Amino acid sequence: MNKTLIATALLACIAAACSPKTEAETTVPMADAAPAAGMPAAMPEAAAMPAANPMVGGAEMFADKDIIDNAVNSKDHTTLVAAVKAAGLVDTLKGPGPFTVFAPTNAAFDALPAGTVDTLLKPEMKGDLTKVLTYHVVPGKIDAATLVGLIQAGSGTATVTTVQGGTLTATLAGENVNLTDAKGNVATVTTADVMQSNGVIHVVDKVLMP
Repeated sequence: MNKTLIATALLACIAAACSPKTEAETTVPMADAAPAAGMPAAMPEAAAMPAANPMVGGAEMFADKDIIDNAVNSKDHTTLVAAVKAAGLVDTLKGPGPFTVFAPTNAAFDALPAGTVDTLLKPEMKGDLTKVLTYHVVPGKIDAATLVGLIQAGSGTATVTTVQGGTLTATLAGENVNLTDAKGNVATVTTADVMQSNGVIHVVDKVLMP
């Protein structure tokens, strides 16, 4: 073969190899690109899922249900639910709120002096019962992180005003949040951040008294 033709052909090949490619020629869409050997194919980014509510009284708590609809399913809060019904507060706690409820367990009510609960549930004691129950409710939705933040910002204490009008003093005891009532009784939050459609429930181990 003519040496001139061979040289010309080689130069043409070199020029073609070295010429820059356009973006369309060099870019492979991610959807069409095959994964490298041993690597899984790319998966769509999963949507962030909200943290699941803790179980309360052996029952699942649903964040899309209101305070009453969840509370009635807890076997640890039958006394509280009976008291709420006796005080006529069901519709209020099924309302839009939002509310933060510090919910005493049956054991907390049982620890009160003998006869206290039976007396409060009498029709003529509805006013007193309402005061006790609304003392456990704070307007707004205050989750555990917010409450701890308030305590830290207050140099170790935070005061929250209840629907009843009185105040509760929140403090930290290690990793636990304690609430001190107007009479000096101290309750501990045993289960926090039970999210509701109209607020949040924190389970406490004592009945708070205004």
